[in-house]
Amino acid sequence: MAKRISFIGGGNMGGAILGGILHANLMAPENIVVSDVNEKNLAFLADTYKVKTTKNNQEAAKTADILILAVKPNIYGKVIASIKEWVKDETIIVTIAAGINIEYVEKSFEKKVKVIRTMPNTPAFVGAGMTAICHNEMVTKEELDDVVQIFESFGKVELIEEKLMDAVPAVSGSSPAYVFMFIEALGDGAVRSGIPREQAYRMAAQAVLGSAKMVLESGKHPGALKDMVCSPAGTTIEAVHTLEQNNFRGAVMEAMESCTKKAIKMSRND
Repeated sequence: MAKRISFIGGGNMGGAILGGILHANLMAPENIVVSDVNEKNLAFLADTYKVKTTKNNQEAAKTADILILAVKPNIYGKVIASIKEWVKDETIIVTIAAGINIEYVEKSFEKKVKVIRTMPNTPAFVGAGMTAICHNEMVTKEELDDVVQIFESFGKVELIEEKLMDAVPAVSGSSPAYVFMFIEALGDGAVRSGIPREQAYRMAAQAVLGSAKMVLESGKHPGALKDMVCSPAGTTIEAVHTLEQNNFRGAVMEAMESCTKKAIKMSRND
């Protein structure tokens, strides 16, 4: 593992990644620096994790072996412009923002840099994240392994080609929102049938959690697992029939297509 990790941006996702690193004992707190303009964020991270904090991006960048840019996509250019003269040649630049591709980062630094592009999702906050990762040719296998280890500290990782990264938000980056909507709908349906709301949400969320675990751990096709629940002339197949009548799967796939189109539109290489 690298000697020093710095974050520019200490918000929700930056904090989730930081928490994963420290909970997995990948790095000592004194070897981590977080830069942020928000003093409340810095105070919280310093108090909770005992890491070094600063409001100076250059201070964070100049000592980093791995530099994680945990800021919004619209300020990447401004942030890189402020630190590009301070970043060491051997520093690994890690991005986490939708639409920020490797070429854009290289152009912004105005030189060849080691870039690892990632797309994590919000379940990282509870140690159950899903992150897609790609990188440029400057990154060695050992360096890639170090960054993969960081993201595995709060969930699962898939290595993919960069040309597929714009499809990632639809299937994992944005999809928690669809799942939350589904859980909410299940809860509303249960409330309609008389189940108290708090119990309804707990039952719905646990059912979704358990179903996802079955897919991951059984190795069976989701359709086969669905068939296991559908007894002949039973309640489940009746519900499945109603979902199909209302274009359930088609609506999900259309939503994913619109998400991907937006991600492509946001992609920056200027």
